[in-house]
Amino acid sequence: MDTELMSKILELEYYISSLPNGTIVKKTVKGHIYYYHRYSVEGKRYEDFIPLDELEIIKGQVELRKKLEQSLKVLIEEENILKRKRISFYTNVLIKDDLRKIIESVKEYKTRKCFKDIEKYLYNDNTEKVLILYGLRRTGKTTLMRQAISKMNEGDFNKTALIHITSKATLELLHKDIRKLSQLGYKYIFIDEVTLLEDFIEGASVFSDIFASSGMKIILTGTDSLGFMMTKHGQLYDRCILLHTTYISYSEFENVLGIKGIDEYIKFGGTMSLSGINYNNGFVFNNNIASNEYINSSIANNIQHSLKYYQDGSHFRNLKELYDNNELTNVINRVVEDINHRFTKEILTKKFKSNDLSLSKRNIRSDENNSTNVLEEIDLETFTNRIKIMLEILDINEQKISIKESHASEIKEYLELLDLIYEINVKAIPYNESIEKRVIISQPGLRFSQAKSLIKALMLDQKFQNISIDEKNLIIERILSEIKGRMLEDIVILETLLAKKEKEVFVLHFTIGEFDMVVQDVENLTCEIYEIKYNNQIIKEQYKHLIDMEKCKLTEHTFGKITKKAVIYRGITTRVDDIDYINVEEYLINL
Repeated sequence: MDTELMSKILELEYYISSLPNGTIVKKTVKGHIYYYHRYSVEGKRYEDFIPLDELEIIKGQVELRKKLEQSLKVLIEEENILKRKRISFYTNVLIKDDLRKIIESVKEYKTRKCFKDIEKYLYNDNTEKVLILYGLRRTGKTTLMRQAISKMNEGDFNKTALIHITSKATLELLHKDIRKLSQLGYKYIFIDEVTLLEDFIEGASVFSDIFASSGMKIILTGTDSLGFMMTKHGQLYDRCILLHTTYISYSEFENVLGIKGIDEYIKFGGTMSLSGINYNNGFVFNNNIASNEYINSSIANNIQHSLKYYQDGSHFRNLKELYDNNELTNVINRVVEDINHRFTKEILTKKFKSNDLSLSKRNIRSDENNSTNVLEEIDLETFTNRIKIMLEILDINEQKISIKESHASEIKEYLELLDLIYEINVKAIPYNESIEKRVIISQPGLRFSQAKSLIKALMLDQKFQNISIDEKNLIIERILSEIKGRMLEDIVILETLLAKKEKEVFVLHFTIGEFDMVVQDVENLTCEIYEIKYNNQIIKEQYKHLIDMEKCKLTEHTFGKITKKAVIYRGITTRVDDIDYINVEEYLINL
């Protein structure tokens, strides 16, 4: 096999997948020219409006994709010619020198935290299970496999094979290749994109029952995470080890990619991408091509592929009517976007009406470089209602069929299995039996790009255009700051929840005010209370709730003795008035 040619094909396919497909169309409406991006997903045509300032970028990306697709066809034809000339395996099997070439590029890469679990599996002689690396696209699964191979000693490397599954492969052909490798003395078998096999879910037991049980180490990866979960409860029940890759913490983002700063994580976090291209190529929410295609290919198709091949499609449940009418992709996208809609709507309405507004006014007024009274002068009620109306219009424009509660409930269930969303408890004093839930999207870059798009859409509003350019920029910057502030809260709470699984982590509401985060040690009846702020300045008003004697008394009565009071923010770590001020990046790295 020509490894260099195969590597070029794989890299080109990967790059093409990050570029928008389809065409750019021009329409004239009432004498005005508008541009749209027309593309198809599963046979269904979509048209997304393109603002003029994004036109050249998107047009260039569409044209580049067409050129690269032609180059890819040439490379694939070369590969097919070589295949016809040689005797090889039934599937794309890499061994020896071919394998050595393809792992060369990852030798200097830093590894993710789960890498030690991969090595533990490989060199532990006591397990007869298979190891499954599962997660959404571009979360480092293939790289992790190559890193594991690159760090092997020469003896183990010579007993290792890497198999790339394509859409033409079958489980039967793969079975033949692994059996042949076994006869040749190979022990470590890495299989990439195994869920592309249509019969994988129903025939996966072959990997554990035949090969792993005979001493081979089998590592499987694939973007079809839901398919792996179903397999775990079916064909590979109690015979597999699952390692998640979808969730990427701040510390991994900084350590592995070398990108420092919570702002960068907010904008680009979620995939192992140095450029953030997966989310921030343009607009979201029917206008962001990169993000919509990511949802379509990485999330929606993931769910549909699994349901289609699991128990012959009998697991679709209430989603079957949507699937049969080619509406399931659209509805999955709408559920993801609705989660973000509520998130953005809450920021753009509640934040302006909250006590934080006075702090925002004061911060803008006291800004040494951009002091202004714009928030004192603007009609906040009209401004807020305009945004709310705009969001509702978007909701109406999206709706093509009626979504039942059962549809949304089942989709959210699958999103949780994909590690895309998590629920955070929101408790209250006085005590309320019905605990609220805050839904958090685990990939910050996806959430930020969607939220940012809605703010950009505000620029198209005629009334907003009447505000001076300086005031417009200041308001947009302030709103984005509020969005980042809420995202910072979600990031800190989620990472704390996942890192401190032995403790209760929740938001605590009072009749007036709240603690942004409470970490309760249920066993020792103690708790820590936190405020989480996006700014990098120390202002006494930030911790007014933490020093409120009545709130603290009620909290200790309900959750135990308070042992720590802290503000997590973007400034330097210090201590003020018995309150710990903790730099957010230091906090997240030290979890």
